[in-house]
Amino acid sequence: MIRAWSFRLTAVLGSVLVGAMLSTVPPAAAQTAQTAPAAQAKQAPANKEIAAAAAKWAAIFVDDNPDAILSLYDDGAVLWGTLSPKLLVGKSELRGYFERAYKALPGHKVAFGEQVIRVYGDVAVNSGYYTFSYVKDGQAQTLPARYSFVYRKRAGNWLIVDHHSSRMPAN
Repeated sequence: MIRAWSFRLTAVLGSVLVGAMLSTVPPAAAQTAQTAPAAQAKQAPANKEIAAAAAKWAAIFVDDNPDAILSLYDDGAVLWGTLSPKLLVGKSELRGYFERAYKALPGHKVAFGEQVIRVYGDVAVNSGYYTFSYVKDGQAQTLPARYSFVYRKRAGNWLIVDHHSSRMPAN
């Protein structure tokens, strides 16, 4: 008898919780198929801006200039660098990372692969993979990696506030 009562109580509570969750779904999450394309069209210019920001990062990365690359980051930006064993916070720590990375990867370049860009107002996330190339002991080397850039739009500019990069795992 206690099991039956416990089971019924669990079923009732579960129904109440599901009902409560469904009644609190925000209107944006309940978009119809007719409004979703309109929302995507509105995001298209921002998606292009984020893709352009990634291309700018790649173009500046090859310059071996910490000041130039740091101009793309927010003052309090966070970086989990591909070559870093620790989380780096703020431009001072990021500067040291890029100075070391430039020395460790002579002749460095980067090529972006697939990018998945999502824009949420003044915040955007770009995730995907890129491949670093460099020369070591006269031999061309590559370092495939995955990344996530989180941007925040400030004064009309998309600045990186969070950057994670890690080696692509072996199959």
